[in-house]
Formats: sequence, structure tokens, C-alpha cells
Amino acid sequence: MVEPVNVAIIYYSSTGTVHTLAQAAVEGAEKAGAHVRLRKVAETAPSEAVNARAEWARHLADTADVAEAGHDDLEWADAVLFGTPTRFGSPASQLRAFIDTTGPLWFQGKLADKVYSAFTASNTVHGGQESTLLALANTFYHWGGIIVPPGYTDPVQFQSGNPYGTSHVTADGPPGEVSLQAARYQARRVVDTTASLKAARTA
Repeated sequence: MVEPVNVAIIYYSSTGTVHTLAQAAVEGAEKAGAHVRLRKVAETAPSEAVNARAEWARHLADTADVAEAGHDDLEWADAVLFGTPTRFGSPASQLRAFIDTTGPLWFQGKLADKVYSAFTASNTVHGGQESTLLALANTFYHWGGIIVPPGYTDPVQFQSGNPYGTSHVTADGPPGEVSLQAARYQARRVVDTTASLKAARTA
């Protein structure tokens, strides 16, 4: 009997949008039968920058109980979903800072052969969502990961419109049902694919 899939959902969110998508991904993964760890990465911005925006400071306080990501979460996981806002078409520096600490794991081959996927948000429609997800994929290539995008494999994808990964435009307000369903679906697809891989490896 194949053990349930272990999924780590590791994200950075400054004002809550990506956190909301991450929570939807947790719902989708758990509904698909996975064991899930929701982990945020450390906030590296100086306190004066955070406190200059009330919504940023508020979100930091509201998520104080969310555990911070560590290398053990990556080792434990069969699959990892990364979430990040886009910053000038790239992943947020806070998430990159965490990823940049993973060299020792990569060197030991401990990041290879896992399933990876990613989701994002930007303020505007053409705010760099695709380039942010593609930039994260560059890391997954180096790790020897198996990249599982949502593609156009579910009706919700024709509504959300991004085959690279779930994305949301924050200028439209908080994530609505299409974005949340897309995040749930993406996580479910990751779990199902990973479960198939685990079954094949133990067969």
C-alpha cells in the first residue's frame, strides 16, 4: 500500500493575497488525501518598510502563528507548491532568500525527483505573473524536479486562463471563487500526479 502524499505549501505574502491562495491549495491537497504542511518564509523587509503600510503590518501579525519554512519541510515533502507575489516579473526576494539557502540539500540530491508547482499574484493584469512562475521553474530544473503545471486540464483553467500556475490580479480585489478553485485544482493535480509516481516507484 502506498503511503499518502506529503505536500509542503511554501509561500511568501506581504498583504494576504498569496496567503489566501495558499490556504485554498491546502484545501485542494487535503481533499485529494495528502498530508499537508503550510509554511511561510521569513519576512526579510526592514520593520520601517513593513510598518509604513498598515495592511502589510496587519497581515504579518495575523499570520504570526504560521510556522516558517525549513529545510526539513522540503526533505519531508513528496511535492512542493511555492507561492509568491510577483516583484518586477520575478519571485519576491523573501522567497528567493529561502530558496537560496537550499544548496546543501540540492548538493546531496535531496531535492531531486520531487514534484514542484507554483502560484502567484500581481497588482495588474500584465504584472509579470507568467515570468514569475517561469523563473521559479528555472530553480526546479536545477533541482532535478518534476514540474506539474495545471495546464488546461480542468474547466476552471479556461476561466482563470493561466496554464503555468494559479495567478490572481490584486487590483480586482481579494481572490474570488475562480482563483480559489484554480488553486484547489492545481494542488489536487499535484497530489494526483505525485501519488501516481509514488505508486509506480513502489510497484
